[in-house]
Amino acid sequence: MMRLHSSLAESLDRQLARDPEDWEQTFRQMALFDLAEDIKFGFFLAYYRNFAIPSGAATLVRNGEIPARPMKRSIDTGLVIYELIACGLDSERGRQMTALLNRVHRHVPGSPEDFLYVLMTLLVVPIRWTELHGWRQPTQTERDAATRFFRELGTRIHIADIPVTFEAAAKFFDDYERRRVAPSSAGKTLMGATVQVFQSMQPRLLQPVTERMIATMLDDAPLAAALGLPRSTWWSRVALAAGLGLRNAIRRRTPLSTIPSFIPGQAAPPVYAEGYDPAEIGPLNVMGPGTATRPD
Repeated sequence: MMRLHSSLAESLDRQLARDPEDWEQTFRQMALFDLAEDIKFGFFLAYYRNFAIPSGAATLVRNGEIPARPMKRSIDTGLVIYELIACGLDSERGRQMTALLNRVHRHVPGSPEDFLYVLMTLLVVPIRWTELHGWRQPTQTERDAATRFFRELGTRIHIADIPVTFEAAAKFFDDYERRRVAPSSAGKTLMGATVQVFQSMQPRLLQPVTERMIATMLDDAPLAAALGLPRSTWWSRVALAAGLGLRNAIRRRTPLSTIPSFIPGQAAPPVYAEGYDPAEIGPLNVMGPGTATRPD
């Protein structure tokens, strides 16, 4: 039985006791307080996985936003997700974010399962990362709440046939990647452009090994190869496990923060160094009618 700081134990007890219909607050507590660091890591990794799908990668390169403005695109993607989590799907800011998603994706080419996959990366990848590396396991209540959150988001952005359970979502995710992950020049272009975003979060000493760190965190050799990343090594795996182990030992003995990990409108440097307004979020180039692309 792991020993927890009393504030962590009390929050865990509240999470376990929450009513299933309180799914939005359950997921908010999980993502902004209890397991905030690991959920954020999971969102980063989910973003990269999309580049390993050749058809989607080709579309993103054709649009030009990521190659031209990789930092803004990466930060904006995170802001949209966290605005929805922090404010609520049906809040005024939440409705602004869903309207933005519908506007920028209206003419993006892709099949229904392509759009479902993108949504499911945001559910499956953070939960799996946290199950493997978090300071505690997500509870079943939290898995269910996360699943409900992304199902509700999906309905608001017109995605069909969204899995009802996390297990079904994970099964769809694995099957899609088994069939679709492959190397492409577009995927490697996108990965090369966005590595700088993750590098900027690292101490200078670690920046030269950023790509290998990402490959180690992804823990998926075919995926890393598709993205043009170097293979993980025994030392990179040992270093990751040791670093996370130490972090988790400290985390379990540290009081739960009373300040959420994300506050709407807060500074998000270097793009929004003084804070932002929701209207500033989003791509400069939005695909229009007749846009088409094909994978390499």
